Amino acid sequence: MDGLIVLFLLLILFFIGLGLKYGYEYTVYISDLKKRAKEDHYREDIFGKKQTRKEKLLTRVFHFADDFSTIGQRINFYSEDHDVEKWLTEAGHPYRLTTERFQGLKIFFMIIGLIIGGLAMIFRFPFAELTVIIYPIVGYLAVIFWIKSKAKKRQEELTYQLPDFLDTMSVTLKAGVNLDQALRDIVPYFEGPVQEEFGRFIQEVQMGVPRASAYRMLLERNTSKEFQLLIKALIQGGKLGIPISKTFHQQSIEMRKLKKELIKEQAAKASPKVTLITTFVVLPSALVLIGGLMVMNMFNQNSNIFQLFQ
Repeated sequence: MDGLIVLFLLLILFFIGLGLKYGYEYTVYISDLKKRAKEDHYREDIFGKKQTRKEKLLTRVFHFADDFSTIGQRINFYSEDHDVEKWLTEAGHPYRLTTERFQGLKIFFMIIGLIIGGLAMIFRFPFAELTVIIYPIVGYLAVIFWIKSKAKKRQEELTYQLPDFLDTMSVTLKAGVNLDQALRDIVPYFEGPVQEEFGRFIQEVQMGVPRASAYRMLLERNTSKEFQLLIKALIQGGKLGIPISKTFHQQSIEMRKLKKELIKEQAAKASPKVTLITTFVVLPSALVLIGGLMVMNMFNQNSNIFQLFQ
């Protein structure tokens, strides 16, 4: 009798442990599923933007990186997961890249660099011994610099599009349309990051996310100073009761001033670059060309003289 009691107790403990194990696995699976569903849902363009052939091709190629994602997350030099997630978010998750796929992508290109370096050594190309080392490093770092440049370019494009968007929003709001309806009417006519960010904002509000939280997520996803100024002004205007149309109008004026200053700054930076190129590229080329013509003319004149003596 005592043996049966002990056996039943052991069985109970075994099934409790088994239940806890599968319960934990189920919880992890559900959370992972929700995360993926959320990412996929938010990355879809709600206005039906279609991928180009180039994007489809690159998306298929990038699928090969999934096999190296585990290794990439361990070899995370200069590419920690939180940094990668930040870069991908600022870049708008191009080609449906996730953090795991990006980590595998850098290893994938590192292996491609190693293969190219090995082929160079087999065919005995110059400096082939160095290319075996250099090409894998270049492949690894090229992916990181690529995503950082994509993020920077997208934030600059967001800044560039804002003044026109704000003017349109200001006129629409002055006509008596509320903010949500104005966004739904105007955003589809814009392209790029403005459409993506405010489209996602519309989704979040429609799904029941508090407006303040949706504004905070906009701030977290973007580093453009002008865009952050706009969102902060909207948050402050909502708290103080300032009409939104005035906020948009005032922000559009300020951003156009900033845009003009930015253009002037870029023009000022371009002048030394042009001077540098002229000094070290155009001028030496012109001197070599003139010198070569003088030498050719001199030899031609000498040949005529020699012909006279004959």
